[in-house]
Amino acid sequence: MGRTWTTPWHMIRRASLRFLTAGICITGAASVVLAAPGARTVTIKPATSPIRIDGVLDEPAWKDAARVSLPYEVQPGDNIPAPVRTECLITYDRHHLYVAFRAFDPEPKKIRAHLADRDTPFDDDFVGIILDTYHDGRRGFEFFVNPFGVQMDLINNDVGGGEDASWDAIWDSKGRITPSGYVVEMAIPFSSLRFPKTRTAQTWGFSALRVYPRDRRYLLTSEPRDRNRSCELCQISELTGLEGIQPGHDIEFDPTFTATGAENRDTFPGGTLSDPSVQGNAGLTGHWGITPNLTLTGTINPDFSQVEADAAQLSINRTFTLYYPEKRPFFLEGSDYFDTPINVLHTRMIADPSWGAKLTGKTGPNALGLFVAQDDLTNIIFPGNQGSSSGSFGFGNTSAVVRYRRDIGTSSVLGAIATSREGGGYSNQVYGVDGLLRVTAADSVKFQLLGSQTSYPQAIAADYGEPDHSFNGSASFLRYSHDTKYWNWSLQYTDYERGFRADLGFVPRVDTRFVKALAGHTWWGKPGAFLSRFQLGVNWDETRDHNGLALDRRSEIWAMASGPWQSQAMINVGTAKTFYNGQLFDQDYAEMFINARPSGSLSIGTFLRFGDSIDYANTRSADGLTLRPRITLKLGRHVQMNVRHTYEQMHVDGGRLYRANLTDFRIVYQLNVRTFVRLVTQYTDIARNPALYSFQVEPTSRQLFNQLLFSYKVNPQTMLFLGYSDSSIGQHRIDMTTMNRTIFFKIGYAWLL
Repeated sequence: MGRTWTTPWHMIRRASLRFLTAGICITGAASVVLAAPGARTVTIKPATSPIRIDGVLDEPAWKDAARVSLPYEVQPGDNIPAPVRTECLITYDRHHLYVAFRAFDPEPKKIRAHLADRDTPFDDDFVGIILDTYHDGRRGFEFFVNPFGVQMDLINNDVGGGEDASWDAIWDSKGRITPSGYVVEMAIPFSSLRFPKTRTAQTWGFSALRVYPRDRRYLLTSEPRDRNRSCELCQISELTGLEGIQPGHDIEFDPTFTATGAENRDTFPGGTLSDPSVQGNAGLTGHWGITPNLTLTGTINPDFSQVEADAAQLSINRTFTLYYPEKRPFFLEGSDYFDTPINVLHTRMIADPSWGAKLTGKTGPNALGLFVAQDDLTNIIFPGNQGSSSGSFGFGNTSAVVRYRRDIGTSSVLGAIATSREGGGYSNQVYGVDGLLRVTAADSVKFQLLGSQTSYPQAIAADYGEPDHSFNGSASFLRYSHDTKYWNWSLQYTDYERGFRADLGFVPRVDTRFVKALAGHTWWGKPGAFLSRFQLGVNWDETRDHNGLALDRRSEIWAMASGPWQSQAMINVGTAKTFYNGQLFDQDYAEMFINARPSGSLSIGTFLRFGDSIDYANTRSADGLTLRPRITLKLGRHVQMNVRHTYEQMHVDGGRLYRANLTDFRIVYQLNVRTFVRLVTQYTDIARNPALYSFQVEPTSRQLFNQLLFSYKVNPQTMLFLGYSDSSIGQHRIDMTTMNRTIFFKIGYAWLL
């Protein structure tokens, strides 16, 4: 049966429940008031003249606008004087918030600025603002612009999800480089924001910031940041004086039309490519601001084609289902409302929807999210404790999610979520509660308790070894975190019962109890020091199944440093015991990572792992090596090239078991802010030694994917795409054979009312 260890799991669970109860009581009894020393109040007045967004600050309104300086360097320095001067100007009219920056630079030739697609040039110089429109320290809108006016907009979810670049608003911006630095102008429609409807002046959370990348990546802000406080939005300044503004009706219709022409090979390798099959598809997505705080989004016959190609991943010697992030706009919008510690909603599980509707918003301390979709295809992950499988089934289903969250005190939240998926004799429901409780400025508790009920059709249950009757399960998550300037540590406990399923989410492993402890110390370098930061830490974790059998135990010591050339380096040395398929494996290993940006046009990095490993296919010990180098090269203002490579090999007694290479090559020519042409090539080459396998395998296998895309975007919804893609496979003594070829066209338009 394998070896077990003597961790008292019943004591851990009992202590976790007591700790959770204590945390709720503390937060309910007295909420910690997190004031923001050093923050300022900025009072703005209406614009005294019309403003044209052209990157030239020559209108009278800018002379009368409120002025905000950015005097603090908060990274890598700790609230020290900023190395360069930055001025932010703010004003407004009934329909727009206007923001401008004068970013002074003693050496304008060193400004890092490139033409790029929106939401991509985060390694450039850029400026921007954060708006916490509910002034609750929990959710903020972020608007950033590089010196050429390229837009980057994000949602900052300070109570769980972090920054999310998938959110896209329709706004205007321009930028230009000047002899003294660069200038940026922004016009943000109030209809693109959510804020309370009041008769008095609005007061929002506000911060102006500038990223100044040179030898180090300097972050400059309008207020200081306290590293001994775990929240960020609770530390920003205030913006007041906004009177007579309305969110607007926010009615938007986004019709799309997509046409595809495809050729597919029916069998490999002897089949033939089919005659071209041409299909057209018209769809409509609509947005309606029912109230200033509540938005309804619906889509009929939607186009969910993916323009952005997924990054390729190696699947050899993997036991669990691979994770791919969501990229489809309809699902991404408002996705932060549904974030919870356990991933119970991963919308990539909705494969082929015919319609969908979503309701999101916040009124006072209450946030609400509702989501419904009709899916014509059902994808299911079947989890286990040592591996998972997946299947795709032809019957449709109706998927629904309800999410509620309530603010508690000044910075804590409690929430509830329920998901449901039903169709074709299959059903899965998940329900539970969660929360983030900030006990002190530096200490927080995050938790989630879930239950599920699942029923599979008899044929699916038989094929995948699942119960042929309705079954239940539960899951729980608890983490205590302490984060200060010099010390950080955390304790985490996660429990997935054998019968727990979250089929609308991504939970590929169940029948596990996981406990983890982590602690680290940070040393901060003085201004001008070789190292800006050095961290040293340890972590330990253990996973058991619900019979008490120890599946994994891991102990690690790690060090991380930040230095010149915007460099980061990490080394991690560990030892582990893993129980798999009836055997216990001892593993010693080391991991290293380094990333540097020697100039504005070159970024390099690599990840290396070597040491003991496991040959899961044949259940035996092995020696493994993984190397992942990458390079980003920018040629002038218009061209960017990215190359990522993964090399993996495994040795067992008798020789090398396999060698795998995966290359992802992307090159983009950006004609202007709105237009680019991109080529993506992904190539996988795997060589195996059949003599070392206990079953028959192909000696070699190869895959090739190509995509050529032309993109023109006026805004996130008004766009034109024209592209071509093909894929090929090859095997031992079989040349690369084209399996499909596709030409696609898409046009969309944002119609605002």
